Amino acid sequence: MPVFLQPEAYKDKMHGAYSKDITNFHSIGINYKKTDAAIRGLFAISEAQYQQVLEQAKAAHLEDLFVLSTCNRTEIYGFAPDAQQLMDLLCEVTNGDPNLFAQLAYMRSGEEAVKHLYQVSTGLDSQILGDYEIVGQIRNASRFSKNQGSLGGFLERLVNSVVQVSKLIKNETGLSAGTVSVAFATIRLLEKRVPDIKNKKILLFGVGKIGRNTCKNIMEYLCAKDITLINRTAAVAEEFAGLHGLRAAPYETLEAELQRADIILVASNAPQPTVLASHLQNSGPKLVIDLSIPFNVEQAVGELPGIELVNVDELSKVQDETLQMRLQEVPKAMEIIEEHMAEFLYWYKMRKHAVVLKAVKDKLTEIHTREIQQQKNSDHYELEDMEEVSSRIIQKMINLMAGKVRKESDKSDQYIAMINDIFETGINQD
Repeated sequence: MPVFLQPEAYKDKMHGAYSKDITNFHSIGINYKKTDAAIRGLFAISEAQYQQVLEQAKAAHLEDLFVLSTCNRTEIYGFAPDAQQLMDLLCEVTNGDPNLFAQLAYMRSGEEAVKHLYQVSTGLDSQILGDYEIVGQIRNASRFSKNQGSLGGFLERLVNSVVQVSKLIKNETGLSAGTVSVAFATIRLLEKRVPDIKNKKILLFGVGKIGRNTCKNIMEYLCAKDITLINRTAAVAEEFAGLHGLRAAPYETLEAELQRADIILVASNAPQPTVLASHLQNSGPKLVIDLSIPFNVEQAVGELPGIELVNVDELSKVQDETLQMRLQEVPKAMEIIEEHMAEFLYWYKMRKHAVVLKAVKDKLTEIHTREIQQQKNSDHYELEDMEEVSSRIIQKMINLMAGKVRKESDKSDQYIAMINDIFETGINQD
């Protein structure tokens, strides 16, 4: 059997995918390390903006890319002759200043960009070490790009690999052990600031994933029950309230509910503030926690007498004892990443080689066919025997070449280039 899989197994549906070189693969973005939540909010990408990015990428003949936008980062991964093109795609559809983005952004190319995605997906680059939610966000972001016809074979294979590695690290190390997330950090904060929380009135505005997780944690860890839910889509709040024995209130009563609550959690996921200072004038002492990016609580709320405003950046500073244990697991996680990243890069290299070998085989088959035809024109030949022998010769030659390339991996590019040149396949490997 041939050493390599047939190249059809790796064939990319995007035209010209084999001409993409890994040196033109880039990851560009901003994250929590150099920006606060307010700045990140300026460059957050909505679904409509994501669609716009992909459409503009196609117009610029840029393929195989996706955008990751979370509360802690906005990043774009993809192929481009110049990384600046990818940065421009992001900045053209957001509300932020491109010059500011350029000052704060990090940029990685080639294998470093590949490694960055592995580290992001496994929570090694997260604001809270070992955050496992990020891998689901990567999966969703890549799926959106694929559905729009913008995800090619390289990135699809890479995302599949990072998802697999994330699962392995979660199951085989303690990197994600314990409960450390923004939702749980909220619980730690409430434990310290509100010791009598069972007697407090809590309002949750926004019953999306973050809101639900935070609410569940409050009930489980703090045993609080006086929780009112408000959501723009009333049915969502009513369903969750019914399942957990909580109270749901109509969106139209938001201001009244804000006034009566002692603790307000805002996870409304809106593009602009939904809780305003005017809603809370003369309302008495309150703790307001904004779980949204961009901020959904007007900053002036924190200036009102008796009101304390906390946002996600401050929540992420809440220390949890499990973080120290997680730090000890980082070397194990990196070993797993290195192993699987090496497998991915080997696949990438072999995919390029497989195309050349297929072309060489086609060339040899052409020679074989021509020689058989010449024999047919002679007086004496055993056609069946001749075809069997010559076919075996072709396959053995391919196996020998492939075996040598695989064995001498450090020289494989040189060997393939030489074979490519000898047989004049016409394939450009640049």
